[in-house]
Amino acid sequence: MKRKAVVLALSLAALPLSALAHKAWLLPSQTVIAGENPVITVDAAVSNDLFYFNHVPLRLDNLAIVAPDGSPLQPSSPATGKYRSVFDVELKQQGTYRIGVTNDYATASWEENGKPKRWRGTPATFATEVPKSAKDLQVGQSVSRVETFVTHGSPNDTALKPSGSGLELVPVTHPNDLYANEEAKFRFQIDGKPAAGLDVEIIRGGTRYRNAQDEIKVKTDASGEFAVTWPQPGMYWLEVSTQDDKVNVPGAKQRRLGYVATLEVLPQ
Repeated sequence: MKRKAVVLALSLAALPLSALAHKAWLLPSQTVIAGENPVITVDAAVSNDLFYFNHVPLRLDNLAIVAPDGSPLQPSSPATGKYRSVFDVELKQQGTYRIGVTNDYATASWEENGKPKRWRGTPATFATEVPKSAKDLQVGQSVSRVETFVTHGSPNDTALKPSGSGLELVPVTHPNDLYANEEAKFRFQIDGKPAAGLDVEIIRGGTRYRNAQDEIKVKTDASGEFAVTWPQPGMYWLEVSTQDDKVNVPGAKQRRLGYVATLEVLPQ
C-alpha cells in the first residue's frame, strides 16, 4: 500500500491539472475587505468537490504572496493537516494581493531490476538523483500555478504583473471586480507570449451539493484572451492546462503546464 501511495503521488505531480479528477485550490475567507490592518485566512487543498477538503492538503512549500507594492509577503500561522493546509495573510497595505503556489518539477520513470521506478524533484537535482543509464528512461517536466487574489480597500495592478515564465493569467478585468451577469475578460500567456487556442474550464463551487458540474467552457482567441459572463454569485474555480516542448531538464521532451485560480463573483 505504501508503494502504491508513492507511485500515485508521483503520477499526480506529473500530470496536467485538467487530467486529474481531484482539483487543487486556494480559498480565501474574503477576497474584498476594508478596515484597519485586516487579516484573512486561506485554505489550501486538493479535493474531489469544490471547495470541500476531503482528499489531501495542498503543500505550502512553494507558497508566494505578492503585496500591492510588488514586495514578497510571508504568511502567518501556516499549518498542514491531513486534508488541508491553512495560513493567514495580514493585509497591512491597501491594494491587491496575489497569493499562489507554483511548482516546477522534473519527473522520471524507468525500469530497475524488472520493477518500475518513479522520481520527482527539482530540475537542479535531476542530474544527481536519476541514473542516466536507466532502462526505458522517460523524462518530463511539470509546471503548475494555483492562485487567488485579495484586495484591501481600493484595487491596484502591481501584484498582477506576470513574470513572463510558464503559463500565467493576465487579468483584463480586475479579478476582485467580478459581478454576476456581467462579462469579465482575461488573457493567458506562456513565457510572456499570448497563448491562443487554450481550453478554459470554469466551475462554480458547491459541487458536492449538486448532480451537475455546470461547467463553463471557453477558448482563448489569437491574443490569448477569453470572456465569461458569470451566471450567479459565488466562488469559482478556473483551470487551464496545456503542454509544449520548452523544457529545461536534460532528456525531457515535454513540458506540462497547468494553471488554476479561485475567483469570487459578487452579487450586483
